[in-house]
Amino acid sequence: MEINGVAHIQLTVNDLQQSMPFYEKVLGFMGMTPVVRAFNMLYMIGGRTAVAITRSSEENRQKKFDHRRIGLHHVCFRARSKEDVDELYEFLLKNKIKVIHPPEEGPWAPGYYSVLFEDLEGIRLELNYVPAKGHFEHSEKLPLKSLPGYEDYPD
Repeated sequence: MEINGVAHIQLTVNDLQQSMPFYEKVLGFMGMTPVVRAFNMLYMIGGRTAVAITRSSEENRQKKFDHRRIGLHHVCFRARSKEDVDELYEFLLKNKIKVIHPPEEGPWAPGYYSVLFEDLEGIRLELNYVPAKGHFEHSEKLPLKSLPGYEDYPD
């Protein structure tokens, strides 16, 4: 058996009415189309992926997103080119969306190139481009323990 990608991602937000236009704008720019727009959900599809945005439960609405808490750290979408990453970056700047890091190369795979940004509630989103076969092309060159940020993870 081999999976065929990620069918959907569901993100939970505190302020759904504020988040829906944000996600429609950003995911729409990335080629996704809203197929469900309801009082309790936004569901967008594109690039063989779907993203659902739903509201948090009443008892959790005062909590803020923390990418180091158990659960989701960030969502990374795959681009078809470095130019797509650059184009999204310009869109983010134009729309005054918080950018964590501008387009840059990273050590996570040969040729890795990405932009990292946040939604209105601090959920981190990334768009990356990895040429050719990524890890599968030169997997012998990338031991995970050498990656930045992994030094504080125990064995």
